[in-house]
Amino acid sequence: MSDENYKEKAERINKSYEKRQAAATGEKGLIIVHTGSGKGKSTAAFGMLLRAVHHGLRAGVVQFVKGSIPSGETEVFKSFGDAVEWHRMGEGFSWITQDQDLDRRAAEKAWERSRKLMDRPDIGMVVLDEINVAVRLGQLQLDVVIEALNNKREMLHVVLTGRGAKDELIELADLVTEMKMVKHPYRAGIKAQKGVEF
Repeated sequence: MSDENYKEKAERINKSYEKRQAAATGEKGLIIVHTGSGKGKSTAAFGMLLRAVHHGLRAGVVQFVKGSIPSGETEVFKSFGDAVEWHRMGEGFSWITQDQDLDRRAAEKAWERSRKLMDRPDIGMVVLDEINVAVRLGQLQLDVVIEALNNKREMLHVVLTGRGAKDELIELADLVTEMKMVKHPYRAGIKAQKGVEF
């Protein structure tokens, strides 16, 4: 591409960007869904969490499935003091627990905690890590989650992660990202790595 064509294209993109930016004047708490088979759904949510805390928002995290699985982020966020309230409430992945009743009870307790966080006026963001999995597996009722999201406080951001987000959640959300797996080290026989997987 010639310098002249490059400049023309960049100018068109910039004008389009400025037009969209000028038209975007609304403000509200967002419902955000990170789903798909690829890695990075929780990682993206925790990146948003860092931004929120940087801007002075208090936040809460409820982990629905992960339970005692070790992860670096839980330790790092402890250093943030009371800016982030963290609750690991899962019993582990369903193929590990192999106990549907146990998983359902854990998900229901995690949902109760989620609702309490969502109702607190001092919380600006709530991350519901792996809630999409809990809903997909029938551990939580979809209509209960939809109702709570529809009735959340106006300026509360809620981030939902996990594979297999239901179409109704995708429709309700303001922002949806689907992570697609192209390659994964497990398939090449490489074990989970510190700082990447946990």
